[in-house]
Amino acid sequence: MLAHCPLAEIGGVQRPGIVHRLDKDTTGAIAIAKTDQAYQHLQAQLKAKTARREYLGIVYGATKTESGTVDQPIGRHPVDRKKMAVVSEAKGGRPSVTHWMVKERLGNYTLMHFQLETGRTHQIRVHCAHIGHPIVGDPVYSSGRDVGVNLPGQALHAWRLSLQHPVTGELVQVTAPPPHSFVTLWEVLRRRCGLPSRLFEF
Repeated sequence: MLAHCPLAEIGGVQRPGIVHRLDKDTTGAIAIAKTDQAYQHLQAQLKAKTARREYLGIVYGATKTESGTVDQPIGRHPVDRKKMAVVSEAKGGRPSVTHWMVKERLGNYTLMHFQLETGRTHQIRVHCAHIGHPIVGDPVYSSGRDVGVNLPGQALHAWRLSLQHPVTGELVQVTAPPPHSFVTLWEVLRRRCGLPSRLFEF
């Protein structure tokens, strides 16, 4: 991006132009501002919760309901400082809200749709682990579980990003197709359940 656009002074030197970020090995769409005005405008949308960030993820287990909300504060893990955890606000946790919905049940796995109301570090991964349905392939929050498919990271994908264009005011909606590894995992789990093959379209 730096070779393509002059972003060096936008939003700080460590993450120039980056409006929000994704966890390591989480794939999908992110927003990058080309001007400081756009950066401030997009940051304000995230803060005001008018921008919409939607994810797809495959989790372990079958949820009891078709949808739900996890409203639990997240902070640094009290023992392992490299991890995040559900931590009370009194102990430094920050308000964190994740809305989820079942897209497809795959035996002992579930394809989920997530919508973020807040954007804490590792938020979806921590909340999923907290409710007993960690993300498949997550090396931090579901380690030790093997699904039998070689994954480069957690099966979590930033699928769709909706925001207001900072100049024209028009709604911009971008959809990022899931990577091959995500689709392959989904296909393998569907075959194990005896479901007919079809294109990945959600």
